[in-house]
Amino acid sequence: MGASIVVVLPKIEDAKKIQSILVRHGFTVASVCNSGGQALDKMTDLERGVLICGYHMPDMYYRDVLEYMPKDFQMLLLASERVIHEAPNSILTVSLPMKTSELVNTINMMLSQIERRWKKEHKRPKQRSEKEQNYINNAKMMLMERNHLSEDEAYRYIQKCSMDSGNSMVESAQMLLLMIYDEV
Repeated sequence: MGASIVVVLPKIEDAKKIQSILVRHGFTVASVCNSGGQALDKMTDLERGVLICGYHMPDMYYRDVLEYMPKDFQMLLLASERVIHEAPNSILTVSLPMKTSELVNTINMMLSQIERRWKKEHKRPKQRSEKEQNYINNAKMMLMERNHLSEDEAYRYIQKCSMDSGNSMVESAQMLLLMIYDEV
């Protein structure tokens, strides 16, 4: 599931107008609402995305929504120039009255940025547990002692076994240890 768009404005009719503009330009809007509480509730069901928000909803201001917003969401504030000058730098803004092209281009940029960050975060290799690292270290030590390899050579040997077999390095280290201990 990709990044989602949630629109929250005090007047539901205005929120639906924004939704129709976005849909006309190829975006999918996950939710349209008129209170901060509803928007926060909708965002908890979604992975990541953009919240298009007005300055003041019936139940809270945009700063309150920002405080409780999920970390993988970014806010786009639609407000007057006066409000925009007071907004924190972490919030992207579009001044009212707005131009459709400015809204569409800003949403495109935000969604691209969110997707790039999400892919980058989820591409990182997971950290090995202490137990998993011990398997690799023990296999390296055994290879160094028995086959007179340097530490780098032993590591590369385990890495090559892993790549050749299609197993993880931990699994390859475990297999090497089992083979070595079976010989003893």
